[in-house]
Amino acid sequence: MSAGLKNFITQYTQLETAELDNIVSRFKSRKVKKNDFLLSEGDTCKDLVFVQEGCLRLYYVANEIEVSVWFAFKNSSAIDIYSFISEKPSGYFLQAIEDSEILYLPKTELNKLYHTHPKMQEMMRCFWEDAMLTLLDRFTALQRDSAEQRYLNLLTQPPYIQKIPQKYLASFIGVTPTSLSRIRKNIR
Repeated sequence: MSAGLKNFITQYTQLETAELDNIVSRFKSRKVKKNDFLLSEGDTCKDLVFVQEGCLRLYYVANEIEVSVWFAFKNSSAIDIYSFISEKPSGYFLQAIEDSEILYLPKTELNKLYHTHPKMQEMMRCFWEDAMLTLLDRFTALQRDSAEQRYLNLLTQPPYIQKIPQKYLASFIGVTPTSLSRIRKNIR
């Protein structure tokens, strides 16, 4: 099905080829148009999403302002971890910021895989650990680094600069679009 998904899974655990093929076959495919939502605030996140093509944005709304917290690019995952694990309503929106193709695995299927393929538990534990470390790094950067430094860090990651509209980048680094324009002007 997807070499990208297979690579994603095997970065967290090693599986026999037949086992990996069986796991990947459980994912369903879906095309998502730009601006379509995969998750809305108040809904429960029930799917583990893998981006085959395109880009997704996880964000919340505070005081009528959208705050971007996560971007999922090709060959990466998108999920509201809290809602997925707790099965409580999400405080986030998950939206395609360009036409995208995703693979998704419902939580009910993941739970079945835990029983039929015990290594999936190891894979998901490693995935959750990786996601938590990434979130901690991001939280620390928002607290420690200046907005200019956070923007400079994004410049080292081409997908952000190439795919993400400036207003989303601004909210991701914790500034207004006007402030981001100023930062960009000062860097040049």
